[in-house]
Amino acid sequence: MISLLQMDWLLILMAIAIMLFAGLVHGTLGLGFPMVATPMLAVSFDVRTAILITLLPTVAVNLVSIWNSRESLNEARRFLPLTGFTLVGSVLGAYILATSDPDPFRLVLASLILLYLWTSYASGISFLWVSNHLLIAMLVFGLIAGISGGVTNVMVAVLVIFFLSLGVPRKTMVPALNSCFLAGKVSQIIVLFAAGLLSLELLLETTPLAIAAVAALMIGQSLREKIALDVYRRVLQGLLAILAMVLIVQFFD
Repeated sequence: MISLLQMDWLLILMAIAIMLFAGLVHGTLGLGFPMVATPMLAVSFDVRTAILITLLPTVAVNLVSIWNSRESLNEARRFLPLTGFTLVGSVLGAYILATSDPDPFRLVLASLILLYLWTSYASGISFLWVSNHLLIAMLVFGLIAGISGGVTNVMVAVLVIFFLSLGVPRKTMVPALNSCFLAGKVSQIIVLFAAGLLSLELLLETTPLAIAAVAALMIGQSLREKIALDVYRRVLQGLLAILAMVLIVQFFD
């Protein structure tokens, strides 16, 4: 069982800096905290440790994000089955994370980052069967997203394809995504507690990281209208591409 207090202080400072950066990204874009924080931490830790460190900060960021977009929750309510299926998938993914060698998850994480980058550049993503068979689509995408989130902390790459196929507007997509993220994190915490990988002490130790993430989130939200998002996204996409390549190299090294 890991403990932040037993880590080198430079690693702790690095973790705080990553929380601040990932929180800023999430505040500006409305999503992306675990997708940014997990691979950045995974460069220095294994994926399982990176996920354990980001559990509480991710929950805190998701709760604040949902609260701040609460006026759009009614519109996002039709995607509640997706949230439920994501929760089920997250339980399965967290079980795999708890019982398997975490090293191969570097490659899975890198693949999900590249999938997200592809969705960022691809235009006109459309799977007609998604709109024609919405409940089945929510089952398929929810389970896949939950499993990928439980194993690697990144489910946005899968869910974005689902929402883009339906042409869901951003103001509805963001609270729906954050609801899925929150359901996934809560189920992940329960499974990892039961598996003996997560302790109350670690959650308390990561409370300052959660505070830093939420503070950066609020700054990002205040800057959302002042930053040229196209430039911001390009910089973020470049960083994610580099992180994906580093994770792939580490896996094969």
